[in-house]
Amino acid sequence: MSDTPFGFGLPPEEPEDGDEGKKKDQESGGGQGPANPFGFGLPGAGGFGGPGGPGADNPLAAMFGSLNPTDLGAAFQQLGQMLSYEGGPVNWDMAKQIARQTVSQGAADGSKDSSIGPAERTAVQEAVRLADLWLDDVTSLPSGAGSAVAWSRAEWVEATLPAWQELVDPVAERVGAAMGDVLPEEMQAMAGPLIGMMRSMGGAMFGTQIGQAVGVLAGEVVGSTDIGLPLGPVGKAALLPVNIEAFGKDLGVPKEEVRLYLALREAAHQRLFAHVPWLRSHLFGAVDGYARGIKVDTAKLEDVVGQFDPQNPEQLQDALQQGMFQPEDTPEQKAALARLETALALVEGWVDAVVHAAAKPRLASADALRETLRRRRASGGPAEQTFATLIGLELRPRRLRDASRLWASLTDARGVDGRDGLWAHPDMLPTASDLDDPDGFVHREQIDFSELDKMLGEAAEKPDLHKKGDAGDTEDDGAE
Repeated sequence: MSDTPFGFGLPPEEPEDGDEGKKKDQESGGGQGPANPFGFGLPGAGGFGGPGGPGADNPLAAMFGSLNPTDLGAAFQQLGQMLSYEGGPVNWDMAKQIARQTVSQGAADGSKDSSIGPAERTAVQEAVRLADLWLDDVTSLPSGAGSAVAWSRAEWVEATLPAWQELVDPVAERVGAAMGDVLPEEMQAMAGPLIGMMRSMGGAMFGTQIGQAVGVLAGEVVGSTDIGLPLGPVGKAALLPVNIEAFGKDLGVPKEEVRLYLALREAAHQRLFAHVPWLRSHLFGAVDGYARGIKVDTAKLEDVVGQFDPQNPEQLQDALQQGMFQPEDTPEQKAALARLETALALVEGWVDAVVHAAAKPRLASADALRETLRRRRASGGPAEQTFATLIGLELRPRRLRDASRLWASLTDARGVDGRDGLWAHPDMLPTASDLDDPDGFVHREQIDFSELDKMLGEAAEKPDLHKKGDAGDTEDDGAE
């Protein structure tokens, strides 16, 4: 057994060739960049704005490679926290810490986060208030925003982490369970400490990935509903002024119009999620259904567990990078994804149609902003990259334009009340096949509920008549 705890090696000795040796060591990745405190390489990290930083191939080398005694103590403390974690399937404390560190380093476009001043808060509140007034004319759903807030990127991270936890934990739970299930039952008791350490490291690695992803996403979103899911607190319309400025930088549109158009989208989402009580659980339930269909590559996992060496714990990270936990294309996942994609398309299509109806007569830039947002949303963008990397789940509303046309046609055919009334129950909404034939759905004959009530009433009266007839027959029989 190694003389050092867990088999971790000590920092390398001073190179014999002095400064030249240090230079070579640094060039070979011995140092560690500030962007990744644990040195973990992130699968698909390029999609998040850059690689995982030096040392990504060997997290322990990155952690201990060339640290002074003070930094070495801090690194051991971090490692101890990582291995002693006994919470759920994701180390959310670590996720939060890394997300905030990522935010503090700035976005891919070079912009930095900043505190929100009184003028920005007032501008956001006024934009949301005006947006709600405009939306009153184009939808029967009342306002869903009890308050309007302006968030910094760091505040967005803090406010949305509970929703991310609800979305990601079911998937991470399956992965954590798979780590223990691959060993025969009689060996699991003997390997308890090893399995516990693996799960702790798995939670830390999920936390690292999620923290990086959420931190980068915070540099690009403009509100709390950008990805079509309600990530923020209920009834709170939120906009990010620093990201709105970056979004409108090269559009040639006045900043006030950009802010107002985005406020319309945020306020429209808030109305939908506030007054369609089943919608949030429907969307999150589709994600959970996807998680239940996940199949871990147990053969590959068995190989890793069987060859796992406590002196070489970065093997687990290598396995993550090689896609051991990439979900399989199962029927359950296909069904869940189909439900989720259709629901997202209907949500985004309704918001697109309603916002356009409110903005078109009032904003000269309405068409240009609408097309920009459509392309940004339909191309996947940061949200799709985040979920695809974390759990293999895409949140792209592929049928956005089809859904928007369908809602607009419904408005023309049935009016605002008839269109919005379809949100009363999920069974009343258009399906994926209806998106293929929107005219057929729009002009489909609707049930006349008054006639249905009449039919039910008549059916309810028939047993009584029958009983009277029976009673009459009995009397006649008695008379005879």
